[in-house]
Amino acid sequence: MEQQVTEDVRQWLENVVIGLNLCPFAAKPFGERRVRIHVSAATTDEALLDDLQAELERLSDTPTAELETTVIAIPGMLENFDDYNQFLDLVDLWLEQFGWEGELQVASFHPDYQFADTEADDAGNLTNRAPWPLLHLIREESLEAVLAHFPDVDAIPERNIARMKALSDDEKKKLFPYLFG
Repeated sequence: MEQQVTEDVRQWLENVVIGLNLCPFAAKPFGERRVRIHVSAATTDEALLDDLQAELERLSDTPTAELETTVIAIPGMLENFDDYNQFLDLVDLWLEQFGWEGELQVASFHPDYQFADTEADDAGNLTNRAPWPLLHLIREESLEAVLAHFPDVDAIPERNIARMKALSDDEKKKLFPYLFG
């Protein structure tokens, strides 16, 4: 199962995140093999927090030239988006409690991701829909460096939502087989 989850996440990164240019900063580290995909075996909050801590430490301790970012896939729990969303509150507390704020941050992706004030079937939600519940660990220093050289960063989310809304039904089925298959 671990191999399948890894492949699912890799394909999502290649076809959706990079392929649709949702994150204009992802292609370079991905192509340089500096994106780590870790499949968590956790089935409890405590075990997942242990995995999170280990991956935060690995990312912090590894030079950026070797490892830019980490994606933790969570196939054994948090299938329900509300549960996942509540777990994100623990993640935020964890980052604060262990002093990771200002160094690392966590972005969230889930098969049923839904932005506040949207309907579940709003195409804009596809920007954060992934094949598995994911925690994306990001170095703030790297993020600040790329954002400083990117014009109109604030327009990225709006552009991504427009891109998703422009997808045909066939494109959605191809890009998101776990949602529209």
